[in-house]
Amino acid sequence: MLYANLCYHDEDVTCAWSKEQDDAVMAKLAVVQDKLTKQGRLGPVARLLPTTAATTLRKDREPPLVIDGPFAETKEQLLGFYVIDVADLEGALGVARDLAKANPGGAYEIRPLRLYLPGALPEGTTAG
Repeated sequence: MLYANLCYHDEDVTCAWSKEQDDAVMAKLAVVQDKLTKQGRLGPVARLLPTTAATTLRKDREPPLVIDGPFAETKEQLLGFYVIDVADLEGALGVARDLAKANPGGAYEIRPLRLYLPGALPEGTTAG
């Protein structure tokens, strides 16, 4: 089953890391990524740029409003995500625990994932 591991952290903390600190965390995360890759369980991984680089489209009006910055003010921001293929939630929690050992602080939100491919119907649906 596919799961998304969403990585949250206070970006004021992570953006304050020196290059050496950031490189050290990324090297530890690479160890977890390499293990998952060798097991054939790692899908796409993305590290998002800070929320200062974000643009939000607010669709609660016509025309939609485009604004700079994040959608919501929160203490922790979504910094990136992993798509993993594991048997169940326990497997996804195991990956999250490995990632947490490599990256101090923050939180991992784990969600089951369903892929929607162009031209393909979601499972259990029919055209028409």
